[in-house]
Amino acid sequence: MQILTPHVYWAQRHGEIYLRVELSDQKLPQGTLTFGHGAKGENPYTFSLEFLEPVRPEISHKSTQRQVDIKIKKQEERWWDRLTLQEKKPLFLAPDFDRWLEESDAEMEIQTKEEEKLNKISVESRVRKDPYLGLKKGYLFMYNLVQFLGFSWIFVNMTVRLFILGQDSFYDTFHTTADMMYFCQMMAVLEVINPLLGLVRTGVFPALIQVAGRNVILFVIFGSLDDMQNKPVVFFVFYLWSTIEIFRYPFYMLACIGTDWPMLTWFRYNLWIPLYPLGVVAEAVAVIQSLPIFDETRLFSIPLPAGLGHSLSFSYTLQLYLVLMFLGLFINFRHLYKLRQRRYRLRKRKAH
Repeated sequence: MQILTPHVYWAQRHGEIYLRVELSDQKLPQGTLTFGHGAKGENPYTFSLEFLEPVRPEISHKSTQRQVDIKIKKQEERWWDRLTLQEKKPLFLAPDFDRWLEESDAEMEIQTKEEEKLNKISVESRVRKDPYLGLKKGYLFMYNLVQFLGFSWIFVNMTVRLFILGQDSFYDTFHTTADMMYFCQMMAVLEVINPLLGLVRTGVFPALIQVAGRNVILFVIFGSLDDMQNKPVVFFVFYLWSTIEIFRYPFYMLACIGTDWPMLTWFRYNLWIPLYPLGVVAEAVAVIQSLPIFDETRLFSIPLPAGLGHSLSFSYTLQLYLVLMFLGLFINFRHLYKLRQRRYRLRKRKAH
């Protein structure tokens, strides 16, 4: 059987030599021979190189389906004028332009790596360890756990009643779940306080918009108007809220202990895309349905001087709130989209 020489491509750094041997479907080496598919089909292939200067005996290699990558460390870290001792380059040897760098570029690469290392050390030395970090993480973990349990109870309760009672469950949602929803939404005020205290990195304004918006719907629209409490819109608002939160809060719980569950992360950053706008639409429907009730009952009306009339209906305030609601939707949607994109870039960077 004829022994052939494969195509070999090379590049160097100050401390290493990189060889790429074009050989597919390689079999285990036998002595100095490697069997595989080269330019001339399946044959035994071998090659030898006498390097310009001494190299270390440790050689690392990695085989893929199409090639063998070899890394060799130089005995002395310096730039070589050529690879082989003989001035004439072997016919099977060529530069590996995928890895090729000129000496000045290689020196710049080393300098960049050293600067990055020094910057990392400098940043780490400046960052002081927080003695209360464990306490803060414990508090955030417990907060998210309590919220997760609360919204899970609401979600399960509503789902079971929906399967048992069907559409009849729409009309008594408020009376069966309101107490737990009151508790969860009052607890949610901490989501505005936490960034103010520096406990979390999220912005204060997006949290304030979401918490204030939901509490207006819950306490002002549903809580103060008996006629609204039996409407089906309550079911849709509560169900959309709880569906979003049963994925959001466990995601934050795992983040407190440095754990990432890919499926939960996917739900956290993708499920809100359809559910969040649907939730805002359901809230808007609730506001619109409450307008004639506020006009009729004059609840929360603003007294006016005698010359201007008796009072200004609260419904005008709610109409302004509707405009702000959709403005808040845009702000929060943009904020969540940026979080999603940032998370995607971090995962892509880690993958590489």
